[in-house]
Amino acid sequence: MKEKIYTIPVTEAFEQDSECPVCLLEKKLEAEYTDYYLGPALMEADCRIETNQKGFCRRHFEMMYNRQENRLGLALETDTHLKEQLKRLKEFEKGISDAAKSSKPTGSIISAFTGMRLSKNRGDGSAVTGLIDMLAELEKSCTVCDRLSSTMDRYMDVIMYLWSKEDDFRKLFSAKKGFCLIHMRMMAEASVKYLKPHESAEFVELLLKQQVENLERIEKELDWFAKKFDYRYNDSPWGNSRDALPRGIQKLKGFCDLK
Repeated sequence: MKEKIYTIPVTEAFEQDSECPVCLLEKKLEAEYTDYYLGPALMEADCRIETNQKGFCRRHFEMMYNRQENRLGLALETDTHLKEQLKRLKEFEKGISDAAKSSKPTGSIISAFTGMRLSKNRGDGSAVTGLIDMLAELEKSCTVCDRLSSTMDRYMDVIMYLWSKEDDFRKLFSAKKGFCLIHMRMMAEASVKYLKPHESAEFVELLLKQQVENLERIEKELDWFAKKFDYRYNDSPWGNSRDALPRGIQKLKGFCDLK
């Protein structure tokens, strides 16, 4: 297989024994990005603008805080992110206050009912809708997640390229134990995006066959893991089922930090 600098991380991950080599890629990237945002990013203006606007999701806040390596840096990023959100909320506060004043009903019950109808027609609720949309968007925003998503898309491109051009990689791919369902979906999407239609159909056919075989393997190991809690199987060997539960969870949901 002809190695190029952008293919090395992919081939290294696929050469390891795992339930999902793409999970290994993502886990390594995530560690690199959390290192970056706890270190060099603190001194880069562009990165601070991005973290001020987006912040981090719950998972990545937890990861960076629990590492306890640079709480001062994380505090600075969190402080400026909070300031940015306070600024946005205060803008909504004024708009919603003005809308509430203008839509207050006066007079009789009939005029109050008419006022409510008019306020709906005028769109006075648009400020509230905008606030809800902003908060919903903020819940999903994360600087680390966005960077991960962008890099993982490039890795998907590399995987499709290697699979379509390199026979050695195709053999390596086929010898894997399948993938988590998250990365199976990402590769199926990438095949449509980066491969020719007939190549995409072939890839997904092989991927699905590989996935079904390995999900059946995991299911049998999980079934045996559960049976081992029955006294009738006390003397039976565990086989490969001792760690079947975390591997089964990974197959379903991708890599997890399970203790």
